Amino acid sequence: MTTKSPPYLSSLPLATPHPSPAPPNVKMNRSVGYSYPTLPPGYQNTSPPGAPGMQASALQYPDGSKHFHQPALSTNHLTASMGGLSLQQEGLRPVNLLQERNILPMTLLKAPNYKSKLPLGLLLHPFKDLSQLPVVTSSTIVRCRSCRTYINPFVSFLDQRRWKCNLCYRVNDVPEEFMYNPVTRVYGEPHKRPEVQNATIEFMAPSEYMLRPPQPPVYLFVFDVSHNAIETGYLNTVCQTLLDNLDLLPGNTRTKIGFITFDSTIHFYSLQEGLSQPQMLIVSDIEDVFIPMPENLLVNLNENKELIQDLLRTLPQMFTKSLETQSALGPALQAAFKLMSPTGGRISVFQTQLPSVGMGALKSREEPNQRATAKVRKGILHSTCIFKRLTPATVCNLPIYVGFVSGCISRYSAGSVYYYQSYHHKHNPVQVEKLQKELKRYLTRKIGFEAVMRIRCTKGLSIHTFHGNFFVRSTDLLSLPNVNPDAGYAVQMSVEESLTDMQVVSFQSALLYTSSKGERRIRVHTMCLPVVTTLSEVYLGADVQAITGLLANMAVDRSVSATLSDARDALVNAVIDSLSAYRSSVLSIQQPGLMAPFSLRLFPLYVLALLKQKAFQTGTNARLDERIFTMCQVKNQPLVYLMLMTHPSLYRVDNLTDEGALNINDRTIPQPPILQLSVEKLSRDGAYLMDAGSVMFLWIGKNCGQSFISQVLGVPNYGSIPQNMTHLPELETAESIRTIAFISWLREQRPFFPILYIIKDDSPLKSSFLQNMIEDRTESALSYYEFLLHIQQQVNK
Repeated sequence: MTTKSPPYLSSLPLATPHPSPAPPNVKMNRSVGYSYPTLPPGYQNTSPPGAPGMQASALQYPDGSKHFHQPALSTNHLTASMGGLSLQQEGLRPVNLLQERNILPMTLLKAPNYKSKLPLGLLLHPFKDLSQLPVVTSSTIVRCRSCRTYINPFVSFLDQRRWKCNLCYRVNDVPEEFMYNPVTRVYGEPHKRPEVQNATIEFMAPSEYMLRPPQPPVYLFVFDVSHNAIETGYLNTVCQTLLDNLDLLPGNTRTKIGFITFDSTIHFYSLQEGLSQPQMLIVSDIEDVFIPMPENLLVNLNENKELIQDLLRTLPQMFTKSLETQSALGPALQAAFKLMSPTGGRISVFQTQLPSVGMGALKSREEPNQRATAKVRKGILHSTCIFKRLTPATVCNLPIYVGFVSGCISRYSAGSVYYYQSYHHKHNPVQVEKLQKELKRYLTRKIGFEAVMRIRCTKGLSIHTFHGNFFVRSTDLLSLPNVNPDAGYAVQMSVEESLTDMQVVSFQSALLYTSSKGERRIRVHTMCLPVVTTLSEVYLGADVQAITGLLANMAVDRSVSATLSDARDALVNAVIDSLSAYRSSVLSIQQPGLMAPFSLRLFPLYVLALLKQKAFQTGTNARLDERIFTMCQVKNQPLVYLMLMTHPSLYRVDNLTDEGALNINDRTIPQPPILQLSVEKLSRDGAYLMDAGSVMFLWIGKNCGQSFISQVLGVPNYGSIPQNMTHLPELETAESIRTIAFISWLREQRPFFPILYIIKDDSPLKSSFLQNMIEDRTESALSYYEFLLHIQQQVNK
């Protein structure tokens, strides 16, 4: 079940603290979901669209000001206006997990606290693509004079001329310009302005929000052209995809572009106007890299398009006879850094092997027998920190394509990492399609340059730790040289002061960035949540997906700062501690079995799923670069994608019908039920689709019906199904149309392209399919039932 909400409210999921006095430096939790609650602004006695009516009551202010028809922001008030955030008594029903294991995931929207042993934090998706986003152009952006909070739907209007900040409670004057509503064209209704009507809004920033004129969009591409790289054939795919999407790069008439290639030396390309063809400039001194002819290496895209297209057409053939096997990635990044420094922009790096010469040269640290030991930490630390000094917060985003992952480059520059295992244009063609589709999305998606993001919260709360890819400039300020709509962030919060006299708390993120059109913009998200007074209400509002996402981010940090074993223990202890607290503090009658609040009924299952994920699994199945890449995904993925990769969705698809189907753009999308991740749910006479986020498996049972095999797979019988089948033929049959529509619909909901593997009982990939059966035992991990017995034993100690 998925909770629906207005699209423009779907960026900033948060949590609810408990009002009891908090011990110092206590780590707390946050509640997520996929919607923002919208409260009626100030003194407006109406409900937001789609929300039920709310009761109004008086609020007392310490300054004695008369309240101006302001409905009280009580827990009941918030409950009525938050729609999906309503606290239902069902959430308090105790569940014996040992008896009720047949529970399937749902999307939850709720909230938690420290006595419950649950973490408090925020999961943010601040630059998400939104179909509805109010944009305000005004010379006056109204903010609190004390804490600089942007005016929002959760402030209190004392009268038409004064409003009270919902974060620091300072009373501010309403500016004269704000009295006029440009939407309704009415004077004297500040509470009806868009800023006070929308929890997510974007401002066109005036000149005081600029330290310099907005930078032009600048794109620099750095290609590995060593012998190994040319052999993979990736350069043909990348250059052709760039050619196809050159006109779709976000930008304007000022857009600039440049190219660098490297093997054991660095190659620059002069694209000076007037040249008949691009000119290659080689720098062989990789110990002291310099930039030759810097004025001709980053050129205007529109004015030099023909030269740029010529270079992209000829580049794949220029190094076909090269026998150079070395990789000077470090010096190439130094060169890119120097070239980009004056303006800033985005650097896209494509590498196929470990850097072997010059600054940052690495040696292989892969030891198959030591993959699950403390030596993993040594490999992670070395691979993620060697390039840190190359990634200042003002310059570049560095996605790493094709090969071993060095996560630190993207971590400190707000970038992202892509990984294509065993990429080869002939031997692994399915990876070619994946690279093409993901590169197109990467090149054409929205982008923000020279961004900073500040997160504010109500007095009494404070930020404990940030998670994601960014550079921390101060306690609440993140520098994001580039920001993209596919990046997520997590923030651990602490309760520093007692919240007993508060009815609600608020959180606000403000993202200041330069758009690809050269506009300085501020995107603001605000969330307001009720403060509850009992521990049972904390459990009632617990958001299990948010808790899992935050714990996953914390576990990655623990893996690096301590050991993988410590991170795994911390995940298990989080379940034990929270269920122990529930048993001792909430349950009035001690009952046999493993009791959990209904809201946390999936908590043990999600933690077990994390333990079996490549980032945290033991055993020798996960290679070091796979483990590091998965950790990078945990730190950078928005929650909705992280949860899908952690706990895949399983569907039976050989009996799809139109009953309950969605109708989207004249397409009928079947909606089969989600099944538990256990082989017990598989039948040999069926076909099952597993959606694991970045990959999909279609498992065909040995006795699957002949009609599905012929009308969907297009082959006469089970034995004729090809061993390496990765595409479904488009057949003119109802079964084929339904199956392809369902798979396409799933793929469209994410920014990356999941490969579809069609597998049989004797397929080599069947083991990968079975590894995602979270509830079953593996060689190195417990089954779900065994895990619950272990948790029960620890809780009942």
